[in-house]
Amino acid sequence: MSDKQASGRPLSEEELQDLVASSDAGSRNPVGMVGTFLATVALIWSVFQVVLASPVSNYILPADLINNSRQFHLAFAIFLAYMAYPAFANSPRHHIPWQDWLFGLAGTFVALYGFFFYQKVVDNGGLADDVDKWFALAGLILLFEAARRALGPAMAIIATIFLCYVFFGSSEWMPEVIRWKGASLTKAMSHMWITSEGVFGIALGVSTKFVFLFVLFGALLDKAGAGNYFIKMAFGALGHLKGGPAKAAVVGSAATGLISGSSIANVVTTGTFTIPLMKRVGFTSEQAGSVEVASSVNGQIMPPVMGAAAFLMVEYVGISYVEVITHAFLPAIISYIALVYIVHLEAVKRNMPTIGHKTVSTLRTVISMLLFFIGFAALCYGVKYPIGWIVAAVPSGASWILALLVFVAYLALLKLAASGPDLEPDDPNAEEVVLPEISEIYKTGLYYLLPIVVLVYFLMIEQKSPGLSAFWATTLLFVILLTQRPMKAIFRGESEMANAFKEGVKDLGVGLIDGARNMIGIGLATATAGVIVGTVTLTGIGQVMADLVELISGGNLVLMLIFVGLLSLVLGMGLPTTANYIVVSSLMAGVVVTLGAQSGLVVPLIAVHLFVFYFGIMADVTPPVGLASFAAAAVSGGDAIKTGFTAFFYSLRTVALPFVFIFNTDLLLIDVTWYQGILVAVIATIAILVFTAGTMNYFVTRNRIYESIALVLISFVLFRPDFFMDRIQPPYERIEPAGITEALGALTPGHEMRVKLSGPDFDTGSIKDTTIVLEAGPETGGEERLSAMGLAVLEEDGVVKLDEPFPGTPYFEDLGSFDFYGDTPVTIERVQVKADQLPKELLFIPGLLLLGLVYMLQRARVGRREETAS
Repeated sequence: MSDKQASGRPLSEEELQDLVASSDAGSRNPVGMVGTFLATVALIWSVFQVVLASPVSNYILPADLINNSRQFHLAFAIFLAYMAYPAFANSPRHHIPWQDWLFGLAGTFVALYGFFFYQKVVDNGGLADDVDKWFALAGLILLFEAARRALGPAMAIIATIFLCYVFFGSSEWMPEVIRWKGASLTKAMSHMWITSEGVFGIALGVSTKFVFLFVLFGALLDKAGAGNYFIKMAFGALGHLKGGPAKAAVVGSAATGLISGSSIANVVTTGTFTIPLMKRVGFTSEQAGSVEVASSVNGQIMPPVMGAAAFLMVEYVGISYVEVITHAFLPAIISYIALVYIVHLEAVKRNMPTIGHKTVSTLRTVISMLLFFIGFAALCYGVKYPIGWIVAAVPSGASWILALLVFVAYLALLKLAASGPDLEPDDPNAEEVVLPEISEIYKTGLYYLLPIVVLVYFLMIEQKSPGLSAFWATTLLFVILLTQRPMKAIFRGESEMANAFKEGVKDLGVGLIDGARNMIGIGLATATAGVIVGTVTLTGIGQVMADLVELISGGNLVLMLIFVGLLSLVLGMGLPTTANYIVVSSLMAGVVVTLGAQSGLVVPLIAVHLFVFYFGIMADVTPPVGLASFAAAAVSGGDAIKTGFTAFFYSLRTVALPFVFIFNTDLLLIDVTWYQGILVAVIATIAILVFTAGTMNYFVTRNRIYESIALVLISFVLFRPDFFMDRIQPPYERIEPAGITEALGALTPGHEMRVKLSGPDFDTGSIKDTTIVLEAGPETGGEERLSAMGLAVLEEDGVVKLDEPFPGTPYFEDLGSFDFYGDTPVTIERVQVKADQLPKELLFIPGLLLLGLVYMLQRARVGRREETAS
């Protein structure tokens, strides 16, 4: 492939599909009986996962199988990995060597070892015996080799290094700062393979329960034809504008992000059509590829169906998936808005031509799209009222009535779709490109929105689990795939009913197989990352890393965040996004929260996890190993490294946003009212557009240096008004530690107090600091409020001491790292309550006034230039 790319020739459709397959689903496709057998295994895996997620799983599947579902999930992934991924570049592609059969079957057996010998493991108290440890070691070796084939060598190498640390961490040649007592083979294998602390831990559990269903949902939606519909709608809406193909690529990739969790597949799916059209209107090969990369990679942060790492956040942070997508929503939306603006500025700077002869108002297009998304959101929210009435009227039969109504709505939309021709993919290289008319094509795919409405309804309104929500949406897709072809034939008066139904069955089967093959890499990534997480929990290296990073950063939170971002980018050169997120968040998320608390900044855990997630997806962009950039270069025929650098430049907003929402959690909609949320959304949108204009060196016209600096400064004022307001008026009023009880009693219920603590670390004995937040409860006095929180303070020898929090209270766990029984007490160093500060939003006024000044300066310059020209 590299030779073909080096020649500057775009890869053919067949070569591009091979590229996606080799990275996402495996490049080996045996034919004949073997191919049929492997397709059947993949089909069984998908059916098993669907049944497992269903409400009737407890009645259909044996309890032993449900309890060991992670083992079965990994068994399928390992077996299919050895079947689908060749060992080396020169290994056979059309048949499977005997050794791969041996490895695949052995890996399957060892993955199911805990299922086959469940009673023995239970009788041993979850500890490995002399036989178990050798099977576990063999399992790890087979897992690492499968991960090497499916994910590249980096994942296996990093996991091996961590495993070596478990065994040799006590060696004399190990640096003293990270040395630990070491573990025997039996103890290590118990932890990594027999218990749920290692391979079969939280990450693999999330892959089993949630991720598979969402990947399958995407595969089936794509097989139904939604991908082509979304792209055509995007081009119909935006293709006529200046730089239209690039704008359509951004919106189309955002919609395709619902379908594909893989940035590489997203690039190839939308890029084969969008990139040639972008080049046609004046974008270079590298710029066209970069726009596609930047928009495709961001598909993983776009709710409601985010990348696999978002489901891991549910378990790691301990919040619901609804809360995760609520917090992720605004940064994702403004990131895409900024990307549309980037390509608009590129088109204006180069005065690019439009496609077609249709004159379209940009403002009207933007308002129409905004109204569509508001209408779609209102539909998802509004259906709860008629559903509530039906449930209240017919409690016992409501489910059947609702299912019937959804099916009637589907038939009505399908009949509307059948009134026009089916959508066929366009040829972007045709001599004359005819862009689709929205008024003609919108009706052909409205029924594709039904599964998305069902998914969003169950997730956001009913607040069911992600797995169950995806199950009901996937069930509706089963119905659509089986019936759309024959029902369209009926509505059109055609007679090919039987053949249409056969095609539907074939589409469903292929969709189930594709979903399973797309899950091989994710299943192996989460299992292998479990070894790294297991090492952290077994050795305690997380605390060592915290001390080490604190030393390197000098206690500076910004330097610490830069270090975490760089670590994510470096690891992302070899790890897929999900594995990268697991590794970095396991090592660093707690460290950032702790260091923030020591600095007096309370950083929400979800903000840190989203920070890691954002930098993890950037790894698909960044040279020299940005896989999405290589895929885009393969489509465009451009230089992969240049494409990567340009895509990184276009993605600067994705780099800046995480730093912003760490310090301004309003962007994550944390503790904001609905009207504050609207204000934050409007101002954040303006801020990201201003930041884009500053970094792109173009606003109304080409910027002068001081204007670019001013625009970036304005964006900082709009994003971080608190930074300046805190320097004008301190946000907190300091109170003597001895007055903590009285001050807490004087607070209005719901208001907060910040308390800085200092005391010895339980493990090392060294003195450390942290900041906790006390929220005033409904109790009447300070003593009562402290007691309700499980806290007791004592003033002695001129200092205020804190006793160990009562067991069962939140602070018992939060402050568990302090030694409350040593010679040095844990003391209260500082107490702060919220001061009467002017609203930080007042600083939006000078920021917007300065923006108006820059606008007028540039507008006047454009006016003078036009006068001179005329």
